[in-house]
Amino acid sequence: MDVRHRNHVTVSGRAGGPVVMLAHGFGCDQNMWRLVVPALERDFTVVLFDHVGAGMSDLSAWSRERYSTLDGYVDDVLELCRELELGPVTFVGHSVSAMMGVLAAAREPAAFAGLVLLAPSPCFIDDPEDGYVGGFSAGDIEELLESLEANYLGWSGAMAPVIMGNPDRPELGEELTNSFCRTDPDIARVFARVTFLSDNRTDLAQVGVPTLVAQSSRDAIAPPEVGAFVHARIPGSRLVTLNATGHCPQLAAPQETAAAITAFAEAVT
Repeated sequence: MDVRHRNHVTVSGRAGGPVVMLAHGFGCDQNMWRLVVPALERDFTVVLFDHVGAGMSDLSAWSRERYSTLDGYVDDVLELCRELELGPVTFVGHSVSAMMGVLAAAREPAAFAGLVLLAPSPCFIDDPEDGYVGGFSAGDIEELLESLEANYLGWSGAMAPVIMGNPDRPELGEELTNSFCRTDPDIARVFARVTFLSDNRTDLAQVGVPTLVAQSSRDAIAPPEVGAFVHARIPGSRLVTLNATGHCPQLAAPQETAAAITAFAEAVT
Protein backbone atom coordinates (compact mmCIF):
# COMPACT_ATOMS: atom_id res chain seq x y z
CA MET A 1 0.00 0.00 0.00
CA ASP A 2 1.27 3.49 -0.87
CA VAL A 3 2.24 5.18 2.39
CA ARG A 4 0.98 8.54 1.14
CA HIS A 5 -2.49 7.07 0.91
CA ARG A 6 -2.23 4.91 4.02
CA ASN A 7 -1.24 7.83 6.24
CA HIS A 8 -3.03 10.58 4.26
CA VAL A 9 0.24 12.46 3.78
CA THR A 10 0.14 16.12 2.78
CA VAL A 11 3.23 18.12 1.84
CA SER A 12 3.24 21.90 1.65
CA GLY A 13 5.45 24.92 2.17
CA ARG A 14 8.81 25.86 0.71
CA ALA A 15 9.83 23.39 -1.98
CA GLY A 16 13.35 22.14 -1.37
CA GLY A 17 13.46 23.68 2.09
CA PRO A 18 14.43 21.90 5.30
CA VAL A 19 11.76 19.39 6.25
CA VAL A 20 9.56 19.58 9.33
CA MET A 21 7.35 16.52 9.94
CA LEU A 22 4.45 16.98 12.37
CA ALA A 23 3.00 13.98 14.22
CA HIS A 24 -0.25 14.22 16.19
CA GLY A 25 -1.16 12.58 19.48
CA PHE A 26 -3.91 10.29 20.77
CA GLY A 27 -7.43 11.02 19.58
CA CYS A 28 -6.25 13.65 17.12
CA ASP A 29 -5.26 13.98 13.46
CA GLN A 30 -3.15 16.29 11.34
CA ASN A 31 -5.81 19.00 11.54
CA MET A 32 -4.55 19.73 15.06
CA TRP A 33 -1.49 21.40 13.48
CA ARG A 34 -3.41 23.75 11.19
CA LEU A 35 -2.70 26.88 13.25
CA VAL A 36 1.08 26.41 13.28
CA VAL A 37 1.48 25.27 9.67
CA PRO A 38 1.19 28.73 8.01
CA ALA A 39 4.12 30.04 10.06
CA LEU A 40 6.24 26.99 9.25
CA GLU A 41 5.44 26.93 5.53
CA ARG A 42 7.38 30.15 4.93
CA ASP A 43 10.72 28.52 5.64
CA PHE A 44 10.21 24.76 5.57
CA THR A 45 8.76 21.89 3.63
CA VAL A 46 5.99 20.77 5.99
CA VAL A 47 4.91 17.13 6.10
CA LEU A 48 1.63 16.24 7.79
CA PHE A 49 0.16 12.77 8.19
CA ASP A 50 -2.45 10.83 10.12
CA HIS A 51 -1.48 7.81 12.18
CA VAL A 52 -3.20 4.68 10.90
CA GLY A 53 -6.58 4.57 12.59
CA ALA A 54 -6.87 8.36 12.83
CA GLY A 55 -8.24 11.12 10.64
CA MET A 56 -8.33 10.26 6.95
CA SER A 57 -5.82 7.42 7.14
CA ASP A 58 -6.73 4.12 5.50
CA LEU A 59 -8.55 2.30 8.30
CA SER A 60 -8.18 -0.99 6.45
CA ALA A 61 -4.45 -0.80 7.21
CA TRP A 62 -5.06 -0.89 10.96
CA SER A 63 -4.65 -4.12 12.88
CA ARG A 64 -4.62 -4.79 16.60
CA GLU A 65 -1.48 -6.88 16.23
CA ARG A 66 0.55 -4.15 14.49
CA TYR A 67 -0.66 -1.22 16.56
CA SER A 68 -0.86 -2.70 20.05
CA THR A 69 2.58 -1.21 20.81
CA LEU A 70 4.40 1.93 19.72
CA ASP A 71 6.59 -0.15 17.40
CA GLY A 72 3.95 -0.29 14.65
CA TYR A 73 3.71 3.50 14.63
CA VAL A 74 7.51 3.84 14.69
CA ASP A 75 7.73 1.53 11.68
CA ASP A 76 5.28 3.83 9.87
CA VAL A 77 7.26 6.97 10.69
CA LEU A 78 10.49 5.45 9.39
CA GLU A 79 8.75 4.17 6.27
CA LEU A 80 7.37 7.66 5.62
CA CYS A 81 10.86 9.14 5.95
CA ARG A 82 12.27 6.63 3.48
CA GLU A 83 9.45 6.74 0.94
CA LEU A 84 9.15 10.52 0.81
CA GLU A 85 12.92 10.85 0.21
CA LEU A 86 13.05 14.34 1.65
CA GLY A 87 16.29 13.90 3.55
CA PRO A 88 16.79 14.22 7.30
CA VAL A 89 13.68 15.68 8.92
CA THR A 90 12.99 17.66 12.04
CA PHE A 91 10.36 15.45 13.61
CA VAL A 92 7.85 17.22 15.85
CA GLY A 93 5.97 14.71 17.98
CA HIS A 94 3.09 15.78 20.19
CA SER A 95 2.33 13.80 23.36
CA VAL A 96 2.57 10.06 22.62
CA SER A 97 4.10 10.83 19.22
CA ALA A 98 7.07 12.35 21.02
CA MET A 99 8.02 8.85 22.17
CA MET A 100 7.52 7.55 18.64
CA GLY A 101 10.12 10.09 17.59
CA VAL A 102 12.46 8.99 20.38
CA LEU A 103 12.22 5.35 19.31
CA ALA A 104 12.53 6.16 15.60
CA ALA A 105 15.59 8.37 16.09
CA ALA A 106 17.25 5.75 18.27
CA ARG A 107 16.69 3.15 15.57
CA GLU A 108 17.63 5.23 12.49
CA PRO A 109 19.34 8.45 13.59
CA ALA A 110 20.41 9.38 10.05
CA ALA A 111 16.77 9.97 9.13
CA PHE A 112 16.49 12.88 11.58
CA ALA A 113 18.04 16.33 11.72
CA GLY A 114 16.45 16.76 15.13
CA LEU A 115 13.49 16.06 17.38
CA VAL A 116 10.97 18.43 18.93
CA LEU A 117 9.17 16.67 21.76
CA LEU A 118 6.02 18.70 22.45
CA ALA A 119 4.34 17.95 25.79
CA PRO A 120 6.11 14.58 25.97
CA SER A 121 5.68 11.84 28.55
CA PRO A 122 7.82 8.70 28.58
CA CYS A 123 5.61 7.21 31.30
CA PHE A 124 2.33 8.55 32.68
CA ILE A 125 2.47 6.46 35.85
CA ASP A 126 4.33 7.61 38.96
CA ASP A 127 7.18 5.38 40.13
CA PRO A 128 7.62 6.06 43.86
CA GLU A 129 10.57 3.67 44.12
CA ASP A 130 12.84 5.88 42.02
CA GLY A 131 11.04 9.18 42.62
CA TYR A 132 9.68 9.49 39.09
CA VAL A 133 6.63 11.76 38.76
CA GLY A 134 4.50 10.87 35.77
CA GLY A 135 1.36 12.64 36.93
CA PHE A 136 -0.87 9.62 37.65
CA SER A 137 -0.93 6.66 39.99
CA ALA A 138 -1.34 3.20 38.52
CA GLY A 139 -4.87 3.19 39.92
CA ASP A 140 -5.64 6.51 38.22
CA ILE A 141 -4.61 5.12 34.84
CA GLU A 142 -6.52 1.88 35.29
CA GLU A 143 -9.64 3.83 36.24
CA LEU A 144 -9.17 6.12 33.23
CA LEU A 145 -8.88 3.15 30.89
CA GLU A 146 -11.85 1.34 32.41
CA SER A 147 -13.98 4.47 31.96
CA LEU A 148 -12.81 4.89 28.37
CA GLU A 149 -13.53 1.27 27.51
CA ALA A 150 -16.98 1.33 29.12
CA ASN A 151 -18.20 4.55 27.48
CA TYR A 152 -15.75 6.09 25.03
CA LEU A 153 -17.97 8.97 23.94
CA GLY A 154 -18.83 9.86 27.53
CA TRP A 155 -15.17 9.65 28.50
CA SER A 156 -14.24 11.90 25.59
CA GLY A 157 -16.71 14.57 26.66
CA ALA A 158 -15.42 14.52 30.22
CA MET A 159 -11.68 14.19 29.62
CA ALA A 160 -11.02 16.29 26.51
CA PRO A 161 -11.57 19.64 28.31
CA VAL A 162 -9.27 18.47 31.14
CA ILE A 163 -6.56 17.48 28.67
CA MET A 164 -6.92 20.72 26.73
CA GLY A 165 -6.92 22.92 29.83
CA ASN A 166 -7.79 26.58 29.18
CA PRO A 167 -11.28 26.47 30.78
CA ASP A 168 -11.70 30.12 29.88
CA ARG A 169 -11.64 29.06 26.20
CA PRO A 170 -14.23 26.27 26.10
CA GLU A 171 -14.14 26.13 22.31
CA LEU A 172 -10.70 24.48 22.55
CA GLY A 173 -12.00 21.69 24.76
CA GLU A 174 -14.96 21.27 22.46
CA GLU A 175 -12.68 20.89 19.45
CA LEU A 176 -10.66 18.18 21.18
CA THR A 177 -13.86 16.43 22.27
CA ASN A 178 -15.08 16.39 18.68
CA SER A 179 -11.72 15.05 17.51
CA PHE A 180 -11.86 12.23 20.05
CA CYS A 181 -15.41 11.40 19.05
CA ARG A 182 -14.48 11.09 15.37
CA THR A 183 -12.07 8.27 16.22
CA ASP A 184 -13.31 4.70 15.92
CA PRO A 185 -13.92 3.61 19.56
CA ASP A 186 -12.35 0.18 19.08
CA ILE A 187 -9.18 1.69 17.66
CA ALA A 188 -9.16 4.39 20.34
CA ARG A 189 -9.33 1.79 23.11
CA VAL A 190 -6.23 0.03 21.79
CA PHE A 191 -4.33 3.28 21.20
CA ALA A 192 -5.27 4.52 24.68
CA ARG A 193 -3.61 1.49 26.26
CA VAL A 194 -0.53 2.04 24.13
CA THR A 195 -0.47 5.71 25.09
CA PHE A 196 -1.08 5.47 28.82
CA LEU A 197 0.69 2.19 29.64
CA SER A 198 3.93 2.53 27.65
CA ASP A 199 7.12 3.15 29.61
CA ASN A 200 9.93 4.57 27.48
CA ARG A 201 12.07 6.09 30.20
CA THR A 202 15.08 3.90 29.46
CA ASP A 203 14.85 4.68 25.72
CA LEU A 204 15.59 8.39 26.20
CA ALA A 205 19.31 7.86 26.66
CA GLN A 206 19.50 6.24 23.21
CA VAL A 207 18.65 9.50 21.42
CA GLY A 208 21.72 10.89 19.68
CA VAL A 209 20.21 13.66 17.55
CA PRO A 210 19.61 17.29 18.61
CA THR A 211 16.46 17.45 20.69
CA LEU A 212 14.17 20.18 21.98
CA VAL A 213 11.82 19.36 24.85
CA ALA A 214 8.95 21.85 24.74
CA GLN A 215 6.46 21.75 27.60
CA SER A 216 3.54 23.90 28.67
CA SER A 217 3.76 25.93 31.85
CA ARG A 218 0.73 24.05 33.20
CA ASP A 219 -0.32 20.66 31.86
CA ALA A 220 -2.62 18.23 33.67
CA ILE A 221 -1.37 15.33 31.52
CA ALA A 222 2.39 15.99 31.42
CA PRO A 223 3.42 18.14 34.41
CA PRO A 224 6.68 20.10 34.42
CA GLU A 225 8.51 17.35 36.31
CA VAL A 226 8.05 15.11 33.27
CA GLY A 227 9.62 17.57 30.86
CA ALA A 228 12.53 18.05 33.23
CA PHE A 229 12.99 14.27 33.40
CA VAL A 230 13.01 13.91 29.61
CA HIS A 231 15.48 16.78 29.28
CA ALA A 232 17.79 15.26 31.91
CA ARG A 233 17.79 11.85 30.24
CA ILE A 234 18.39 12.91 26.61
CA PRO A 235 22.04 13.89 26.20
CA GLY A 236 22.51 17.47 25.05
CA SER A 237 18.81 18.25 24.81
CA ARG A 238 17.31 21.70 25.31
CA LEU A 239 14.27 22.39 27.48
CA VAL A 240 11.87 25.25 26.88
CA THR A 241 8.79 25.97 28.97
CA LEU A 242 6.16 27.71 26.91
CA ASN A 243 3.83 30.30 28.39
CA ALA A 244 1.05 28.16 26.94
CA THR A 245 -1.15 26.13 29.25
CA GLY A 246 -2.77 22.76 28.66
CA HIS A 247 -1.61 19.67 26.81
CA CYS A 248 -2.15 21.01 23.27
CA PRO A 249 -0.09 24.19 22.90
CA GLN A 250 -0.29 23.97 19.11
CA LEU A 251 -3.97 24.93 19.50
CA ALA A 252 -3.83 27.03 22.66
CA ALA A 253 -0.75 29.07 21.68
CA PRO A 254 0.06 28.39 18.02
CA GLN A 255 2.31 31.40 17.43
CA GLU A 256 4.49 30.62 20.43
CA THR A 257 4.62 26.94 19.50
CA ALA A 258 5.50 27.69 15.87
CA ALA A 259 8.23 30.10 16.96
CA ALA A 260 9.84 27.45 19.18
CA ILE A 261 9.74 24.86 16.39
CA THR A 262 11.12 27.36 13.84
CA ALA A 263 14.03 28.49 16.00
CA PHE A 264 15.06 24.90 16.71
CA ALA A 265 14.61 23.62 13.15
CA GLU A 266 16.62 26.52 11.72
CA ALA A 267 19.44 25.75 14.13
CA VAL A 268 19.70 22.05 13.24
CA THR A 269 19.24 22.22 9.45
